[in-house]
Parts: sequence; C-alpha cells; structure tokens
Amino acid sequence: MRIILLGPPGAGKGTQAEKIMERHAVAHISTGDILRANVKAETDLGRKAKSYMDAGKLVPDEVIVEMMEERLQESDCSEGFLLDGFPRTVAQAEALDVMLKKLGLVLDGVVLLDVDDETVVKRLSGRRMCRGCGKIFNVTFKPSAKGDLCDQCGGELYQRDDDREEVIRNRLAVYHNQTAPLISYYEERGQLHRIDAADGDDVPDKIDSIVGRV
Repeated sequence: MRIILLGPPGAGKGTQAEKIMERHAVAHISTGDILRANVKAETDLGRKAKSYMDAGKLVPDEVIVEMMEERLQESDCSEGFLLDGFPRTVAQAEALDVMLKKLGLVLDGVVLLDVDDETVVKRLSGRRMCRGCGKIFNVTFKPSAKGDLCDQCGGELYQRDDDREEVIRNRLAVYHNQTAPLISYYEERGQLHRIDAADGDDVPDKIDSIVGRV
C-alpha cells in the first residue's frame, strides 16, 4: 500500500497516519518529522530548512525531493508507505512520479483531509509541545493535566515558532496558492479521495474504507 495524505496544515494528517498504522503495516513518512530532526541536529539541511519553516514558507523542492528519495529506499518501506506532508506542490508531485517510476513503485491513492481555515488556526495556535519527551498537547482540545508542564515527563511545554497565528495564516495562504492545485492534479488522474476532517472522530473509519479499496 502506497498512500499520500493531503490537506492543509492542521488537518490532522499525522494523527490519522498513526491510526492507519495501527491497522496496516506500512512506514509513516512525515516530511515535518524529518525536517525537525535535521533542525534539532543542526545539520546543514536543518539550518537551511529552519529559516523557511519559521517564516511559514515551504522548504525548496530540491531539498525535500532529495530527502524523500533516500527515505523511500529504506527497508521499512518495503511493505508500503504513507506520505504525510509530501508532495506539497505540483512540481513535487511530478518529481514524485519520476522518483516512483525510477524505483519501480506505483502510487495507490491520495486521501484529501478537508478542513476550513478557522478550524486550522484554532487547532494549531493552541498546540504545545514538551521540550523533554516531545509529547503534543492543545490548550483547548487536549490540555496537560499539569498546566504548562508535561503530564508525562514533567518537561516544559512550549509553542513552536510556526504555530503562532500570523505564521499559521501565512502557511494557509501558501497552501492555497501552491499546494491546493494538487487536488486537481490527482483528481484528474482519478486518484483523489476526499474526506471532511473537521470532526476527526469518524475519519479513521472513512480512511480505512478507502485504504481497503485501493
């Protein structure tokens, strides 16, 4: 199974990917996780990517494409993969097509998680992360029982630079201008499956029904 999860920032792609992985033995490949790991390690890629991420801009295609090609060749992708956060542009989608052909792989489908902008802002601006263990909370939807401290390890909770409201709205503008055209790209190919993800409770079952069809 080789699936792309598509949608705006804050649509719940990471959360839904985890739920899919509870039922299907595939690798979850998140560009965000890979980029943050590089930023934390202060690699050349991480330093370059951080300036774009903090401003709510997309990391250049050539950086992402090179990273993803290496990742898709790792052993845990042999039974399939779930792409979360890639491709973000039509150019990246075209590069992915070339990459998959080169690797002898075929994309099975694209799941679009539809969420309106105001819901996204509310979700992301309330997000807090633990400096110690990395656990994610939300001041509205999933607060820590210990307030500003992690209820798992006691670490300090903080707001990521790219979770500030002005950055979120900039990220949404970038999404609508550059990433949304992917909807037409995959729809024209008959690969797009659209899901209303404003209320996330029934999304896993909807995704599972789609995954079972492709």
